[in-house]
Amino acid sequence: MISYHLGVDDLADMRFACSPVLETATSLWAVREPSNQVLHLPWIRRTTPLLRDSPDRDLLLALVAPEVGWLPDFVTPRPSSPLPDVDEELAKVRSTPPRKALADVIRAYDGRLLPPVLSELCANPRRLRDRIAAAITKYWELAIEPHWPRMRTLLEADMVHRAQVLARSGAAAVLTSLDPSAKWSNGVLRLKVSSYGLDYATEVRGRGLWLVPTLFAKHAISPVDPREPPTVAYPARGLATLWSPPTIPAPRALEDLLGKPRASLLASLSAPTSTLELARQRQVSPSAISQHLATLLANGLVSRSRAGRVVLYARTTLADQLIGQIRL
Repeated sequence: MISYHLGVDDLADMRFACSPVLETATSLWAVREPSNQVLHLPWIRRTTPLLRDSPDRDLLLALVAPEVGWLPDFVTPRPSSPLPDVDEELAKVRSTPPRKALADVIRAYDGRLLPPVLSELCANPRRLRDRIAAAITKYWELAIEPHWPRMRTLLEADMVHRAQVLARSGAAAVLTSLDPSAKWSNGVLRLKVSSYGLDYATEVRGRGLWLVPTLFAKHAISPVDPREPPTVAYPARGLATLWSPPTIPAPRALEDLLGKPRASLLASLSAPTSTLELARQRQVSPSAISQHLATLLANGLVSRSRAGRVVLYARTTLADQLIGQIRL
């Protein structure tokens, strides 16, 4: 059980962010145990052959401590902004004090014997940190960067949704929606992360609580060390659409009303999606998608929300009612 004690000011300072380096590190769970990550199998099938011949493969897989599944805290730094740049996050990993990097690796193994690939590096903490940072950087470029625009769109859509829940229903509704185990009572957020074995209570005390959607965690997770900045990474919504988004055929009547391109676009917008992702899915130019979206927006059939530098579009209630009536 992890417990975060939050005051009124802490709740007011609660923020959302997504993190490319967090996705890079936590994706190692999927590579190590594919059977536990069925929804990521398309990505796993593409990534595993690329990683097989990498000289960093054993080191990367060793970062996921067997049995407990913990990762060293320094390879999952808390974001410093809602949409951090990957180079900034990787610089944080590279600038970790060597002794902290060593302590984080040992703590992640929770008293278990380190594998040879790590134990040999532990004799030189600076070399340990540098080797891990270099391996994470190369792995990002190999496994995550090619897919990051698509991943980021889903993560940003989740952030927009949570922000709407916060505005509509308050902080308690957001916090208890992060995980089935999440409980909020008397200023304390409790998360029963039994599958990861963490057990501590800590005061937030002005350090800020950051909520980070992630694609590879099956439950809400927090840093291994309670002294780390308070952070909860939680499973993002809509994961089933990430690698093989379903093609939703538009009803013929909707095509007659709006034209086939706009009808198809509207039918697919069940979750917030960026112009670039919509263009990628259809293999057309972003400008073509923008023209259709502008028409749908002007007629109240889509809504527009901004997440940092990205604008996300989703169907409105009116559009849902229209599609529902046409399908009857």
